[in-house]
Amino acid sequence: MLAFIDSILNGIKIMQSAKIDFDVDIDMPNRDELLKFIKHIPASIVKDGKFTKHNTGVYLQNIPYKPLENFSDIDHKTAEEDGWFKLDVLNNSVYTDIKSEAQLDQLISKDPMWELLQHSDIVEKLFHINNYAKLVADYKPQSVEQLAMILAIIRPGKKHLIGKTWSEIEADVWIAPTDNTYFFKKSHAIAYALTIAVQLNLIVETAKSF
Repeated sequence: MLAFIDSILNGIKIMQSAKIDFDVDIDMPNRDELLKFIKHIPASIVKDGKFTKHNTGVYLQNIPYKPLENFSDIDHKTAEEDGWFKLDVLNNSVYTDIKSEAQLDQLISKDPMWELLQHSDIVEKLFHINNYAKLVADYKPQSVEQLAMILAIIRPGKKHLIGKTWSEIEADVWIAPTDNTYFFKKSHAIAYALTIAVQLNLIVETAKSF
């Protein structure tokens, strides 16, 4: 765990020194187990003019914060514009069934049975798309990239693309909305699509073990 934490911190320091614009998500079976080892300040988000704690974001820098509430006193979007780097640490139960790094590497490297996405009982078990079985069945994604686009068009900023062709979606889906409506960046969508691919492979692997 400590070596993992050191690699995160070193990577962030390199990107900061190089002034690289980056967005980092870390999926964990239990985010609290990681955060207890890291000195951090929770991010904040402004809703209806009031500051509240961000669900996943933390800062490893000494960003100004509200000591009583124990979270940043700068909204996360403003903080990004000001040069603060938010790290999102998410709980992801997918990883509780994975026993080793070698198993995870194997599950990531293997192309999943995409035809499983035509079965609603399978899709209902999957990360992020469990409520979109019909949409997934209509589009029949055949790659991580196509699945990432499905994940993107179910976000508010890109819902207008639902019903469009793959080529029409691809031309627009990664462009930031001008009204700041929430959307998925490509890096996020690809990461989550890979997680779903892992889930599909894990379902098959588990079924074969019986």
